[in-house]
Amino acid sequence: MISEDRAKQILLDDLNVSRETLADLEKMVELLIKWNKTINLVGKSTTDSIWTRHILDSAQMWTQRPENLTSWVDLGSGGGFPALVLAILGKTQAPNACFHMIESDTRKCAYLRNVSRETSLNTKIHTVRIENSAPIKADVVSARALASVETLLSFSEKFLTNNAFCLFLKGQACDTEEEKARESWSFQSEKIKSISDDTGSILKIWNLKRA
Repeated sequence: MISEDRAKQILLDDLNVSRETLADLEKMVELLIKWNKTINLVGKSTTDSIWTRHILDSAQMWTQRPENLTSWVDLGSGGGFPALVLAILGKTQAPNACFHMIESDTRKCAYLRNVSRETSLNTKIHTVRIENSAPIKADVVSARALASVETLLSFSEKFLTNNAFCLFLKGQACDTEEEKARESWSFQSEKIKSISDDTGSILKIWNLKRA
């Protein structure tokens, strides 16, 4: 695994993150560590590698954003990965885009709102179970460490506009899960290798239809 300092350097050099945006990410990390003492936002074993395991892992999804992004829906946002990270990047690079975070845990939603307020983000936090959420129309639907591809597609269907697509951060089981999902769904896909985890990938899915 790459070092924390190297993760920050990749953000600056390869993902074109400004020093101002990096400062917002540092503020998020500060609040995450504070809240994580009482709410399980991330595993305590990963707090020494937040920039590599969580920040960079989430930020890499920004490279896959569509042009003229207006609405991004994140499912099961939890500790804000990837949604808060992407909203921070979007603050200057896509200022008109709204980031919708769907999370059923009220305490986690309080944390998401706290970070959004402290870093002046364009977000809407929806305290609701995904299956009970209103069908917010999105350009992108994302999820990280939430469920299998098949389940994620069933969650995502109602949010997708005609040209929208899904971005899922997946681990070693990505290929198996994708194959299983094709039993119920028809879609096009692309797997993009993770820059933060040798075993991980971003699974991009579009043209989703029930099989």
